[in-house]
Amino acid sequence: MDTRLKLTFLGHQTWLVQGGGHCVLIDPVLKPTFGLPGRAECRVWPPRRIDTRLMPRPDAVVLTHEHLDHFHPPSLNLLDRQVPVYTGPLLPAPVEEAIVRLGFEVRRVDHTEAIELGDLRVTLYPAGAQTLFWEDRVVQPCLQVGDGPAAFVAVDADPSDLYLQLVAEGAQPVPRMAVVSNNSQIVPPDMPASSVNLLPGVDGTRHKTGLSVLNQLLLDVLAPLDGIKDVALCGNGFLPPGSPHGPFLYSDHPKMAAAANGLQNLFHVHGPRPGERLTLPASPAEKVTSGQVGWVRIDDDFEYEALATHAAFLADPGGVELSPLAEPPTDRNQALAAVKAELPRLGRELLATGAGMLACSIHEYLSGPLGPHRAVLRLKDGPAGELLQFAWDVTTTDFVQVEATGREEAMAVYPFGAEMFFQDYLALLTGRLQVWDVAGGAMECWHIGRPLDSLVYAFFGIYGEHQRPDLAALSYVNLAAGITAPAGAR
Repeated sequence: MDTRLKLTFLGHQTWLVQGGGHCVLIDPVLKPTFGLPGRAECRVWPPRRIDTRLMPRPDAVVLTHEHLDHFHPPSLNLLDRQVPVYTGPLLPAPVEEAIVRLGFEVRRVDHTEAIELGDLRVTLYPAGAQTLFWEDRVVQPCLQVGDGPAAFVAVDADPSDLYLQLVAEGAQPVPRMAVVSNNSQIVPPDMPASSVNLLPGVDGTRHKTGLSVLNQLLLDVLAPLDGIKDVALCGNGFLPPGSPHGPFLYSDHPKMAAAANGLQNLFHVHGPRPGERLTLPASPAEKVTSGQVGWVRIDDDFEYEALATHAAFLADPGGVELSPLAEPPTDRNQALAAVKAELPRLGRELLATGAGMLACSIHEYLSGPLGPHRAVLRLKDGPAGELLQFAWDVTTTDFVQVEATGREEAMAVYPFGAEMFFQDYLALLTGRLQVWDVAGGAMECWHIGRPLDSLVYAFFGIYGEHQRPDLAALSYVNLAAGITAPAGAR
């Protein structure tokens, strides 16, 4: 039996894994872009084109979770409807319904049940217990042919405690390769981002460096897998067109891999580009080999232009201003009524978040004793072009409209604050944007306490697909509106 595994990287976090005469496609993003249409749509980086007519036909699709950089209906539309889509038991129901509407069969697999494709075995392990709440539904595939080398795809979450326990007990072998997701998204210095705390002197995220990212990815994450020989980096493989950071490129995994290999000799780190195939040999003594498939082509012209623009941007960023992702509403009165109708629910949900609990536990701020107003939501470019300011009253849990002030004055009065565009918040409530889109490039925050106490993390918890499947379902309908007739079976 040939027990080798072949992992072909298709960009961002999409992998085609072949072994034992079978083929599994993980989180297929096969088109040049992904995400909701408009300024929220992201270009895959490095830019590449995939000839799906020449791509090996998958025997199965594995969907690790619901986020739109993994779940991409237009890419699924390119596949044979006879290919089953496997996922874990906790995938939000609207995702399954959207896949079924495309004509696919969805098979939910328990974490103790292996997917058997001939000699190729795929097990979907649950995310680690320390995983942040918006990704706790993630499943992490482990693939192996017979007793050959295993590949563990530790996608978008802490490594699975169940898998690590089985490895520690000897019930599963130490994988030959771990695929880890680099989701650091370090922004250029002094640039706006939802992860940057606007309060002066309290922002630790500015000190995140490439070295700290490598330490987290390769040492902290992989520490329990003592003896692993190879690691592959992926993730951060996109350019958001609405980003305030110009053409800032979040990652260069070949360079990161070279740096990691120069700093340690515990394992070999691979930083594949799209179209690169890594072959895990049957013998532990042999090295992982690399090759290029013919059905993935890098868009050299676009890459060259983007790199040149990137270099010019870093040399002279100039003034960077956030801009809205959504179009202004056509009916201003109706839009304002919809936003105001949502604010009581937002206030109630906020009470149970890290920001809400901390806000209720403090009694003094910069100017002295605090009253009942502990947080503020600032919506820019309101229906008449004005700034709308709503204060969160913890005695009623509601947001009340107050007189709009400058940002610095607001930061001096409220220990927690968030700024975004009015039309983006409205689009979030109607499924035309997801919270990740708004937080990724059109939102700024300030807060006291830990990074997890920021209002951006509160918004993740309140408006993520796991908490608001109704909004997720609306976004899938909006996304499906741009899909042409089914491609049909190949």
